[in-house]
Amino acid sequence: MFVRCCAPTLAGIKTGSMFSCEYSGREEMTDELRRLNRVLSAGGMCILPLRYHDGKALLYLFRPESLQRDMKNRAAREILEEAGYTGLRYQQCIRRLIRRIGNGNEFPHEIGLFLSYPPEDVRGFIENHAQNYKFIGYWKVYGDEEKARRTFEKYRKCTDSYCRSVKAGHKLAELAVAV
Repeated sequence: MFVRCCAPTLAGIKTGSMFSCEYSGREEMTDELRRLNRVLSAGGMCILPLRYHDGKALLYLFRPESLQRDMKNRAAREILEEAGYTGLRYQQCIRRLIRRIGNGNEFPHEIGLFLSYPPEDVRGFIENHAQNYKFIGYWKVYGDEEKARRTFEKYRKCTDSYCRSVKAGHKLAELAVAV
């Protein structure tokens, strides 16, 4: 499941990926995340829990350097500032995201910026209330549809390849590419 949800991030073609998984105890989950971080750090990645709720953890695998670069995008900064993000260091942004996820009933729409969604599509989603999109794939597309289709295909091929690698016996450390 981890590889299926996170292959493009593991491969270095996407800043971050999120997924939910069940856990039996928070201490065991914390230990597992520490173990995963030891493996992933060699590839320049980190995994963090964003929320624990009803026996499920929402986890975020990301590349800190890529996220910091993404946060410098002018359109992304504007969206973040409108959502109450005051600092543009990735650590500050993640802390704010965690608070927003935990505080509201509605999922914060700027979350797409943490997942390599184009800012124009995040803005379109917010302004159109998730309606009137041009195309839907890994996200709802409001901007460059052809570019999004190419990106979706790249993500699909990467995921298929990584899943085949896991079935062939490759370990996570081999799949966590340093970029």
